[in-house]
Amino acid sequence: MKKLMLLFLAVFAVSCTKNSSDKGDTFVFCSEGSPSSFNPQVATDGTTFDATHAVYNRLVEFKYGTTEVIPSLAESWEASKNGLEYTFKLRRGVKFHKTDFFTPTRDFNADDVIFSFDRQRNAENPFHNVSGGTYEYFVSMDMGNIIKNIVKVDDYTVKFQLSKPEAPFVANLAMDFASILSKEYADKLQAEGKLDNLDNIPVGTGAFIFVRYKKDTLIRYKANPDYFSGKVKIDKMVYAITPDASVRYQKLKAGECHLVTYPAPADLESMKASSEIKLMEKPGFNVGYLAMNTEKKPFDNKLVRKAVNHALNRASYINAIYLGNAEVAKNPLPPTIWSYNEDIKDYNYDPEKAKSLLASAGFPSGFQTDLWVLPVSRPYIPAGKKLGEMMQADLAAVGIKTKLVSYDWPTYLDKSSKGEHTMLQLGWTGDNGDPDNFLNVLLGCEAVKGGANRARWCDKEFNSLIMKAKEVTDQGQRASLYKKAQEVFKEEAPWVTVAHSKVFRAMLNNVEGYKIDPLGRNIFEFVELK
Repeated sequence: MKKLMLLFLAVFAVSCTKNSSDKGDTFVFCSEGSPSSFNPQVATDGTTFDATHAVYNRLVEFKYGTTEVIPSLAESWEASKNGLEYTFKLRRGVKFHKTDFFTPTRDFNADDVIFSFDRQRNAENPFHNVSGGTYEYFVSMDMGNIIKNIVKVDDYTVKFQLSKPEAPFVANLAMDFASILSKEYADKLQAEGKLDNLDNIPVGTGAFIFVRYKKDTLIRYKANPDYFSGKVKIDKMVYAITPDASVRYQKLKAGECHLVTYPAPADLESMKASSEIKLMEKPGFNVGYLAMNTEKKPFDNKLVRKAVNHALNRASYINAIYLGNAEVAKNPLPPTIWSYNEDIKDYNYDPEKAKSLLASAGFPSGFQTDLWVLPVSRPYIPAGKKLGEMMQADLAAVGIKTKLVSYDWPTYLDKSSKGEHTMLQLGWTGDNGDPDNFLNVLLGCEAVKGGANRARWCDKEFNSLIMKAKEVTDQGQRASLYKKAQEVFKEEAPWVTVAHSKVFRAMLNNVEGYKIDPLGRNIFEFVELK
């Protein structure tokens, strides 16, 4: 009887979802985690970007499903011949969201652009220290030094003056950290003494209006009727926060959600066989890695870091963790990006070599340390705990005894950005299609200060190469510099590069218009329910 009742409820749930979707009513996305903020300026995680991308726009955007930069809040832009000035013509008539807690009295203009960047670059801005004053992207990309000044030419013209040429500058402005916030809303919150609300109760110009967040449970949105690109086809949207991949799949089969992210590799064959489900896949623009904190002993010793690289049997992880839906990574860049260095010689799995290196480093009997394991499912590391257990066994075989440590996702990110870890699982999906977004953001010296460089590795030769690559516009010259930087990275071994994985999305058959974003976002502006 109980099984019949459960079957009835499942069928009823599917029926309800399909009936509501016929009306274009509510789209339900089963997401994998809770956002660390509702302001992408203070975040680096894809979960937060998924939760906020629907709310905000940027001056420029990536064309849906590509890395091509197109106009958004800026109708057009032009660069000076010396590459030191970028002038943006702003779109007129763009409305900020009208909500129960805020009613705008004016349209978007240059003041909002200047405020959005000033908040990040100016320590005197009253909002600068809200949410801890941490702007990992902005700092890690050295934007505070690159942007010399931002000038309001008139209400609908803004000029960025740079201190030096920056080849990926416009593409960088399409990234989530460059989202445009409402200065009028900020002024209202300042007058009310509620500065924290700017990062927790968002107001933007995007396709969806934020309605409510119930921590670790759900986020509710509604369609923006005044969206400058036209009202979307979904009336309401819910993010059902569901950390467990198998539970997300059960919800999808029961019709409790329309689309799920990061399906478990073990569920892929079942999804492919289902007549009710569409499964999309695409080569991932990502890298999963194990970072060693080079500011802490014994990982300040390159021989120890090389030993860890030789100790880990990464090929076995591809089979057990990714079920073959990934390849062993030898570089910090994915092989799908220009400037990937094919000639790099990777570390092979060689426990005896690892033991020899440890002995040479002064650790003939090994040592004890911590290994932080990823608490959420990501394509680049779909099962952090299981991967951690396999790494733990491999390291124990060469004398390195590890204690597995984890936290909830926001805490994991916060603590590791401050360098509290020793060894850490993490990964990255590219934000803008430029190698700078991997090599500079994750491994540059400024990124140590910003917190995105989890290895806390600052190498003068590596840093000089990637800085030079930012200042030249010829892609061939830039590629040559980046290839040399990858050689330095491999020799110094601040990471174990684990995997480049495929990316999968599963959805009900009535979901139309969804594309896998090459930069890892889940974008629902163009989705409809048939």
